[in-house]
Amino acid sequence: MNRIKRYQILCKLRDNNTDPVIELIYRSEFELLIAVLLSAQTSDVQVNKVTKKLFQVANTPKGMLRLGLDGVKNYIKSIGLFNTKAKNIIETCHLLVKNYNSTLPSSRVGLESLPGVGRKTANVVLNLVFGRPTIAVDTHVFRFCNRSCFASGNNVLSVEKKLLSVVPKEFKNKCHQWLMLHGRRICRAKRPNCCICIIKDLCEFKEKI
Repeated sequence: MNRIKRYQILCKLRDNNTDPVIELIYRSEFELLIAVLLSAQTSDVQVNKVTKKLFQVANTPKGMLRLGLDGVKNYIKSIGLFNTKAKNIIETCHLLVKNYNSTLPSSRVGLESLPGVGRKTANVVLNLVFGRPTIAVDTHVFRFCNRSCFASGNNVLSVEKKLLSVVPKEFKNKCHQWLMLHGRRICRAKRPNCCICIIKDLCEFKEKI
């Protein structure tokens, strides 16, 4: 795909949703971190159901530590990998209290040093909390970028690097949200909804429905 098509796609996505918002519900930087950590292999809808109750009783690192491992497990047991996620949450909160005065580190290295926080989660936090022009690549972004030929790559890191090189600076702060929401709502895994896609004339997917 050439840069003109990419630019036109981004303009259409921007004009259709000038202020995109991720579907995870959060009220603080810490809540965002926990919500994204919980969202691995779990739908945002299910995460929001869990965090609605969890954050009422513990929405700070110290609050999570007071709740304890078993307490966290009890609140998140309906989502996938809850044992591992609860362990990571408690260990992350220990580090936040001990090393960062209960605030989030502002560097990629600091974020990725937290248990359960990988590159995608770090990118989301760096982008939404600290305003960095990072582009997180989740399954929806990866699928859309390869299917449409917007930024092809064999793995999420290669797609991320491609996006960072081809997306103009003016779009980078909101690019992840636009591509993720489009992949989730329109360019779906099993049945892409091409008939109502606003960029179908620009997309290079050969098997448009």
